[in-house]
Amino acid sequence: MVIKTYDAYTRLSTMEADRFANFLFDHQEGKRATKKAIRKAIQYSTKDIPGLGGYVFAMEDKNEILGLAVVNKTGMGDYIPENFLVFFVIHRDHRNNDIEQKLLDYTLQYCKGDVAVHITGENQYPNKKFFEEKGFRATHLEMRLNR
Repeated sequence: MVIKTYDAYTRLSTMEADRFANFLFDHQEGKRATKKAIRKAIQYSTKDIPGLGGYVFAMEDKNEILGLAVVNKTGMGDYIPENFLVFFVIHRDHRNNDIEQKLLDYTLQYCKGDVAVHITGENQYPNKKFFEEKGFRATHLEMRLNR
């Protein structure tokens, strides 16, 4: 089992980015993101589109994806967290072992500064308790005007 890190310096091939987007789309739970949104978050992380970048962490075993974390940098550390954990998805066949813990530990160790994650409702996001056990706390209510 190995965790690979991708960013602006260790780019993803188009084929690998598509493979990661398909994995995230197929194994996500709760409120489902579109493949377009997933690809955009990956592209932002690797600076394939303009922005501050971030990271994609891929845990694999013999070329099988076990879990993926996508982090976007915000550049706003003085008033919101510097890092936004956009996607944190574990393969549905590997959720009852320590893969989730290892991937999160690696992600948090690699990211400098605070890390935020959005949880879209208790019934929609079963990992809320997992994140709370790791020290994440609800600090505010976000309200959006979608246009």
